[in-house]
Amino acid sequence: MTASLLDDAMAHHVWATERLIDACKDLTTEQLSTPAPGTYGSIIDTFRHLVSTDCWYLTFFRDEPQRIAEGSEADLDELRSAITSNGKDWMDLLASDLDGEEDNVEHGDGWHFHAPTGFRLAQVIQHGNDHRSQICTALTSLGIEPPGIDLWAYGEATGRTLPEYL
Repeated sequence: MTASLLDDAMAHHVWATERLIDACKDLTTEQLSTPAPGTYGSIIDTFRHLVSTDCWYLTFFRDEPQRIAEGSEADLDELRSAITSNGKDWMDLLASDLDGEEDNVEHGDGWHFHAPTGFRLAQVIQHGNDHRSQICTALTSLGIEPPGIDLWAYGEATGRTLPEYL
């Protein structure tokens, strides 16, 4: 099977979110709820937004309800379960016969928003990176070193990269 050019990007998106959620499981309720200047909000609110939006993005491609809705009070376990399930759906979607230029239309009350499928997929990845970075900033402001979640850490953890020393 030939992999999609976006497989690694989407797999990293899910892996990094799971890893960051796991790193936050031992935080106190107060730490999870503390807002960090210059970020979306508290760690838990940023996770809820990141995952619920990821769930919403999937609705552009399949006719199923969101696993986690915006404004949800989901805890870290529920958020991790949702992003893991989303990851399977993203990979199934990427394995399908997508046309990156197909017009993907979002409908609202009195409006329509058009964007190509490839653009929407790029937004999924960019959105996750942006908010994971904010959560790492919030952790650092609490004096906690965030886990390595960059693409190189993903490559090493999953065997997608292999350093060779001469």
